[in-house]
Amino acid sequence: MTRTAACLLAFAALASASPLAAQAYQCSLPRSVELPRIDTEKPRRLPVTGYTLALSWSPEFCRFREDRRRHARQCSGDSGRFGFIVHGLWPDSERSWPQWCGGQQLRESDVRPNLCISPDARLLARQWAKHGSCMTRQPSTYFEVTRILYDGLQWPDFVRISREDDLTVGTIRKRFADANPGWFPEAVGVVLDSRGWLEELRLCYDKRFMPEACDRQRYGAQDGKAAKIWRGL
Repeated sequence: MTRTAACLLAFAALASASPLAAQAYQCSLPRSVELPRIDTEKPRRLPVTGYTLALSWSPEFCRFREDRRRHARQCSGDSGRFGFIVHGLWPDSERSWPQWCGGQQLRESDVRPNLCISPDARLLARQWAKHGSCMTRQPSTYFEVTRILYDGLQWPDFVRISREDDLTVGTIRKRFADANPGWFPEAVGVVLDSRGWLEELRLCYDKRFMPEACDRQRYGAQDGKAAKIWRGL
């Protein structure tokens, strides 16, 4: 385990005051993984000033994709039912987003352990190539840090939250922050689709992986915006 990962694990242990609510219900890992080819783009190497953990609300993503072969693992139910899954861990820069920095070649052993928090091998491969390579040279380190951050989170009951009267973005932020010691609403970005349904949370971290207030780009919808959460079940 790297020193950075060890520090993160200690932080996650302190933050977790109660057992984690499972987000991947009865998820099973495949025996083997086919690594997809990812076409890279021109590198954008910039100093890293913080990080964003983007968490996709799977019931909304799968709403019209249950029968699509491309998304079968995440959406068919055959590999488990998913709540929030990791879209990606992104290094940030004050000027832009560092991207496509190179790094070691991805291996099956890097991808397979993560398929219950990001149930799509192509998504994992692309996140490493586009974002993770600007954090570290080794994909194993990138995914280890991602898992530690994800496993350190507490999950309020979003099915119950979805039934609250007059639900707003501010309520979603507050419910998440209240469930996670050390977090506060301003550090929780909320992304809605054009019809007001929850798509994603974007958790904002500083360089030490401690929660920090999101900038406008990551903050998303304002607190007073009406919100809806698709339950999917």
